[in-house]
Amino acid sequence: MAPPLSAVVEFRALSKRYGERLVVDDVSFSLEAGTVTGFLGPNGAGKTTTLRILLGLAASTSGDALVFGQPYLELPRPGRAVGAVLESNDFHPSRSGRDHLRVLALAAEVPMERVDAVLREVELESAAAQRVGTYSLGMRQRLGLAGALLGEPRLLVLDEPANGLDPAGIHWLRRFLRRFAVAGGTALVSSHVLAEVAQTVDQVVILDRGRLVACVALAELEGRRLEDVYLELTGVA
Repeated sequence: MAPPLSAVVEFRALSKRYGERLVVDDVSFSLEAGTVTGFLGPNGAGKTTTLRILLGLAASTSGDALVFGQPYLELPRPGRAVGAVLESNDFHPSRSGRDHLRVLALAAEVPMERVDAVLREVELESAAAQRVGTYSLGMRQRLGLAGALLGEPRLLVLDEPANGLDPAGIHWLRRFLRRFAVAGGTALVSSHVLAEVAQTVDQVVILDRGRLVACVALAELEGRRLEDVYLELTGVA
C-alpha cells in the first residue's frame, strides 16, 4: 500500500544487521502530520535501532528511513525540522539549565530568545538558573524536551519521555503532546508505560524481535485493552 501523501515519517523495508544478528527486519510504516504515535516493543525488539537510523545516528543495512521525504542527514536544517530526545543524561552537571539550552541554541543557529520560550513551555523557568546536576530525573526529562523544541520542529522523536515524571508531570506531558499534534506537529514516542500510552496516542506501532507486528489506530482496537493486544502480539500472553 502506498504511504499517505502527508507522510512525515516513512520507513520502507528497513533492515539492520550487526554481523549475523538481524535486529530490524523489513520494517515498513508511515506517520501522518497531526498525530501522536506510540512506538512499542519488548526490550531488544529493535526500537532504539530504528530510531537511531531515522535520526542518522546509524546506517541501515537495507531499506530507507525518511523524514519529510528525505534522509535526516540530507535535510537542509535538521534541527529546525526534527526535535529528538533519545537520552536524558546528556548534560554537563555544572552548567545551568538555561546555559545548557544556550549552548544548544548556538550550535543549531537558533535565536537566543527561544531559550526562555522553551523554558516556559516545559515549565522549568523557576529552575533555569540551577545547575543541571541538582535536577531530578523528571526535570532532566523536561530539559531534554526543551532542547528538542528549540528549533520549533514539526516532528518530535522521544524515547521514554514519561520516565521520572510524577503524576502531574505525566498529565502535563500528555496535554503537551496533544497540543503539539493539534497544531499540526507529529510525535513518535517510544514507551513501556502502556497505560499512559493508551491515554496519549492516536495509534501504536509495535515491534517484536525486529519485525513489525502491528500499526493500528487505538480507535480500531474495538474495545480491547492495549495491554492485552500488546501482550498477545509480542508472544507473552
